[in-house]
Parts: sequence; structure tokens; C-alpha cells
Amino acid sequence: MGDTGTTPSATPTARPATTPATAPTATWAAFEKAEPELAAAVRERFGQYTHHALATLRKDGSPRLSGIEADFRDGGLWLGMMPNSRKALDVRRDPRFSLLANPGEGTGMGGGDVRLSGRAVEITDPETLAWYAREAGAPQPFHLFRVELTEVVRTSVEGEDLVVRAWAPGRPVRTVRRGTDDSPPRVEPGDGRDRRGRP
Repeated sequence: MGDTGTTPSATPTARPATTPATAPTATWAAFEKAEPELAAAVRERFGQYTHHALATLRKDGSPRLSGIEADFRDGGLWLGMMPNSRKALDVRRDPRFSLLANPGEGTGMGGGDVRLSGRAVEITDPETLAWYAREAGAPQPFHLFRVELTEVVRTSVEGEDLVVRAWAPGRPVRTVRRGTDDSPPRVEPGDGRDRRGRP
């Protein structure tokens, strides 16, 4: 496994008093470098559909779900939003979010169930905004956010097992298998430990 992809978290100018201590974050490119196999599966899953589900926090702390497109471009994962949309105002106030890949039709879970969590860092640099508008064909004006990951989770069915693979910056992928009976979940050997072998 390569670089774990840990980067310092961006600190917003205003943070609610209830926000917990900042966790390590990683760019999409750092995640791809650290865990290329999982990153490829996640990106493929998001690529199956255009629209996905974004969870943000309202001003009162309650959750909000919104539709959104996820754009993988130039080594980053980008979220573009309409000016002053509710979801944009949410992440401007509190950058924490979760993004669920569109589950699609039926119950087949083709490609598994994929969720990303992290912080949405707003990009205000005019040159970057112009580049994104040009590359993505996005009509201006818009809000642009770069995703900084705190967790990536993929849940899939393998044989009779429900398999959950989870990654966080600075840690390898943790794989947990759960059968159809009431047996306890099984953690694959060696998973869930940092580079010094600590749980």
C-alpha cells in the first residue's frame, strides 16, 4: 500500500461550537494513491448514474438531503452548486457532508452501496472557477467545492456475506464480513490497524 494520503484539514472561518475536533482529511488523488483498488470501485459506482444524494447539516443541526452531481476531474472530486442553494449555504456554514452514490433501481446493489464523508472546501479563486466552468461546461455563476475525505465506505454482497470495506486517512482499508445468521461480524486479519500495528 502506498501513501496513506493524510492532509491537514481546512479550518473554516466560522465553525459551530458543537463541531467535534477536526479529523484528518485526504484529497481524492491521495485516496486513489493509497487504496487504488477501492478507489476504482467507488469511482465506477458513482459513474453509473449522474445524480446522487448529498447529506448536509441545516442551521439548526438537523439533516438535509439534496440531489447533486459528483464530478471526478483533475485528480479531485468536485461538487458544483447553484448560487445560494440551501445545500451550498449548509456547507458554507458547516463543511461536513456525506455523499451516497445513487442506489439505482431494484435491490441488486450492482457495484455495491458506496458512501463518502468529509468536508466541502469552497473554491473562490477566479482562475480555478474559470477552469472548472470551461472543463465541466458549468454555467456561471456557481459555488464550487473540493471534497476532502474523512471516510470512504463500500458495502457489497459476496456469496452469502455482506462485506463492508471502510477507509479513513492514515489507516488501511478495514474489511468486515457479516453472514446471514446471527454470528458476530468477522474482521479480516490485519485490517483496521495503522502502520505501527495499533488498532
